[in-house]
Amino acid sequence: MEATQLSDRCVRHSVRILCQVVRERDFKLVGRHVLNLSKEGMLVLSDRPVLTGEQVLLTLKVPGTTSTWLDAEAVVTRVVHNRRPDDEGRALGLSFTWVASQAARMLEQQLAWFREAAPRRVPVQSQVWRSLYGAASA
Repeated sequence: MEATQLSDRCVRHSVRILCQVVRERDFKLVGRHVLNLSKEGMLVLSDRPVLTGEQVLLTLKVPGTTSTWLDAEAVVTRVVHNRRPDDEGRALGLSFTWVASQAARMLEQQLAWFREAAPRRVPVQSQVWRSLYGAASA
């Protein structure tokens, strides 16, 4: 069961494009720059503080196209507070809750052209393994 869950994970792609993300409750603009994108969500730099669980509306041009726009609804699933050295600023992890089907298909096709996003940090297990055995092999 564990292997199935891992293989079903959506691949994030390193995509730098403009977008507009607005909070649904007050229609304030909260983000304009996509850092990475998948068929299920995206990471966007945030201009304002936003809480996990807030609903947002977003629009962006599907990368690699000139005229296909993706309109979606999403929920904030993660807030990056810009505390780590690798962070590029305050950012929001968004999980799409609704996407127009034609735009979603086009997005999935176009993302194949972009490289996968590098992991933001090393998993904890790997850090422990390296600290225990890394010095012995060096």
